[in-house]
This record gives sequence, structure tokens and C-alpha cells, in this order.
Amino acid sequence: MTSGTAPATSPWFVRPPAGEYPARLFCFPYSGSGASAFSAWPATIDDVEVCPVQFPGRESRLAEPHYGTYEDLAAALVEPLASRLDRPFAFFGHCAGALPAFETAVRLAELDLPGPDRLFVSGQPAPHDAASDRMLTMTEAELHAELVSVVRGRGIEPRPDMVEVGMSVLLDDLAAARAYRRVEPVRLDCPIVVLHWREDPDVTPEQLEGWHRYADSVEIRVVEGGHHDFMNAPDELLELLTSRR
Repeated sequence: MTSGTAPATSPWFVRPPAGEYPARLFCFPYSGSGASAFSAWPATIDDVEVCPVQFPGRESRLAEPHYGTYEDLAAALVEPLASRLDRPFAFFGHCAGALPAFETAVRLAELDLPGPDRLFVSGQPAPHDAASDRMLTMTEAELHAELVSVVRGRGIEPRPDMVEVGMSVLLDDLAAARAYRRVEPVRLDCPIVVLHWREDPDVTPEQLEGWHRYADSVEIRVVEGGHHDFMNAPDELLELLTSRR
């Protein structure tokens, strides 16, 4: 792809290209959600274009089969992503979304394609500790209550049909999370910035230390807010995402 050529339209990316910005930030949603998790984020942060990734099997891609595993998801994402790697870019993944973001970076390296300048992981233990996610041990009733709470937290009164669809997506995503196993760490060439939300009761800074095994440069940063506050695009987070540009 030559500079100035518009990326091909793809269901993987819900936003049209924002223009000739010098860098991109690809955003990976958490389990049970889709690209709408980033609907409150601006189209650009300073000179960085924000590109939420839409996984199959949800929202605008609800009619498509679920992606299956994180490894399959990463493999399928490479082709539509390739036309957008013509400038520096970073990955941001929140909670379980950090794991397919990591696997996509691994896949790009295996194919000798450009890799991210940085991997930002938010509120998620390292791949070899992924099984510690509390949602993997929750009952369907507990997951239902969690889903309703998150939707209401976004100022939306959940309809029964909305919750039913959301539960279907969440259960499929959690099946992928349970199947994920990476016992031996793979080191990335890029730095990893690990974000801990200060009011997050479910993930401690100590649980995030495992990311030090995945890159030579790993930094853990504490940001104000709770586990789902990333959706509000707080200024502290957006400044951190672009501070090393």
C-alpha cells in the first residue's frame, strides 16, 4: 500500500478513515462487547487516528460466526489490518481484549509484517495468567447480573432482548477465554505499557507483573478510575496513549 492510498472498506473497522494522520491506534474490545465500547472515544487523539476493531459475532457482525479462539481471531485480522499498517501504530486492548491484541502482534511478527510501536494492555493479567479472570468462574446468573450492571453503568436501561443477545456473545467470548493457553511467554519487540485502574477491585498491580516476561521494556502505570471507565475516554488515559508519540 502506498502512502495516501485509502484503506479498503472492511467490517473489521466500524469507522471510516479519519484522514491523513501520521499514526493509528487500534482498539480491541473486552469479552462480551464490540467496537461500541469505544463509541465515546474521539476520532483522533492529537495526531493519532482511533480505529476500534469489530470482532465477528456481535453488533454490526452479529450474523457472522463467532471467531472461535484468540489465535484464529488474530490470524483472520491480519489481512484486513495489513492495508492499515502503512504508518506507525499501536494496539490498545482492555481486559480480555488485551489477549487477542497480543496474539495479533505475535502473528504480525511471525509473518514479518510491521508490528506495533507499543502494546497497551488495560486491566488484564499476562497471557500465562489469563485463567485467573474471575468471570471464567461465574455462573450464568452472575454473568447476567454483571452484564445488566455494565449496561446500566453506561446510562442505558437494558431491554430483555438486548440482554439475551449480549449474554450469547459473552458466553461465546468466555468460551474462547477458557480455551486460551499460552504457557511459554513470547517476547515482543515493542514496549508494553500495562494500565492498572486504581478503583478496579478485580485486578491488582501484582497480578499485572507477569507482563514483564513478554518484552524487554514493560511499564506498569496506574490510572484513576474503575474497570470500565476506559469507555468514557478519560483525559488521563488519552494523554498516556499519545505521550510517547
